[in-house]
Amino acid sequence: MATKEFPLDPQTVPAVQTAYRTIRTKIPVPQSIEKLQRLHDLEPRSMAGQPPVIWAGGEGATVRDPYGNRWLDFSSGVLVTSVGHGRPEVVKAIQDTAAQGLYHAYCFPTDVRLRLVETLTDLLPAPLKRVFLLTTGSEACECCIKLARTWGMKVAGKSKKVLVTFDNAFHGRTLGSQLAGGAPGLKTWIGDLDPAFVQVPFPDGFRQKDVSFDVFEAALARQGVDPADVCGVMSETYQGCNAKLMPAEYAQALRAWCDKHNAVLIFDEVQAGFGRTGKPFGFMHYGITPDLIACGKGISGGMPLSAVAGTEKLMNLYGPGEMTSTHSANPICSAAALANIRVILDEGLIEHAAALEPVLVDGCRRIAAAAGGKVGRWDVTGLVGALQFARPGTTTPDSDLAWKMVLRAIQSGVMLFAPVGVGGCAIKINPPLIITEDALQEGLDVLEKIAAEV
Repeated sequence: MATKEFPLDPQTVPAVQTAYRTIRTKIPVPQSIEKLQRLHDLEPRSMAGQPPVIWAGGEGATVRDPYGNRWLDFSSGVLVTSVGHGRPEVVKAIQDTAAQGLYHAYCFPTDVRLRLVETLTDLLPAPLKRVFLLTTGSEACECCIKLARTWGMKVAGKSKKVLVTFDNAFHGRTLGSQLAGGAPGLKTWIGDLDPAFVQVPFPDGFRQKDVSFDVFEAALARQGVDPADVCGVMSETYQGCNAKLMPAEYAQALRAWCDKHNAVLIFDEVQAGFGRTGKPFGFMHYGITPDLIACGKGISGGMPLSAVAGTEKLMNLYGPGEMTSTHSANPICSAAALANIRVILDEGLIEHAAALEPVLVDGCRRIAAAAGGKVGRWDVTGLVGALQFARPGTTTPDSDLAWKMVLRAIQSGVMLFAPVGVGGCAIKINPPLIITEDALQEGLDVLEKIAAEV
């Protein structure tokens, strides 16, 4: 799962000038090299995984550097800036809250905290009617893990602590979230893994051809897991490495299985929530309701905020002061989240994402065709797409080609983040939800041309 560093050698690239893209210098910009190198010298190598572009500002679905270049943003800052960069309503909410002199409150009550949890509970179906505000997606997933294991051991003793997750899943960078993740390469630092975290195949139809629920039960049996010992099952609503929803029938069978065995069903909505999939929350595609969800990224328009929503019985397992976080419901972040959600709802961005899905589907189809058999699988859900590059006729990742695609996209004025997923072979396309059809089409046309070239 190791990633690469993008080269810092400035390359002469074709000039670009459109309504959404401007490239007028070498890439990376020669004047930026000293700053980029200084960051490399002072930060851990892990921070050098993204394209060498210094972000200096943004408007809507574009970002710019200090040197006159402008990119059509197909990253949304990794699925965060759903209502676009520099959104006036979000900026004003941040400024107004800071002007009150209240930019931290720990867990002391605030009006903005009340309004945000009210807004979130209004968006969610019963029984997801209690909300806990946190800071990061990893923290939200850790909380879900804690609640599921607490519940299991409370109702059935210490043996009911097994958490089932899925191969290739990503739930964060912290210890518990990486134990729950499905990427072995991200767990080598842990050493002795907790046997109470087990993974089963994700029904993606690509690496796991059989998408029937029988595979889930067979995988548990093969690993010697007694269903009575399972405290919970957690899955990304769609897998972040491939933008793939599980079949609805599978999700419904999973809900029934959890009910039968008194296990908590958790959906990690960190990437899927707040309209990204063309529904308010991604799990709504399945016709079921989980017991817990973890939210983040698109919740706040760019500020560090996350949330766990869950049932009464689960969210009240811990008493006063026993489940808190230093920056929970930070007033500025909460105000930004309220403004962000209001824009999503008032401007119909959920419906907009659903309406643009066919455009993204057609674009990914064209890019895959242009790649001449080098895309093993592509998927689209709402306004998120992923193209998994693989050796022709196999599921073996082709990370080199994926990296070339990203590098050429940056040189051409389309902002992508580094390839993700199995072997670093998947390119994600997830522009802000406010993107127009013509802007989306322009970026897809660029990627189609690059796929044919590389």
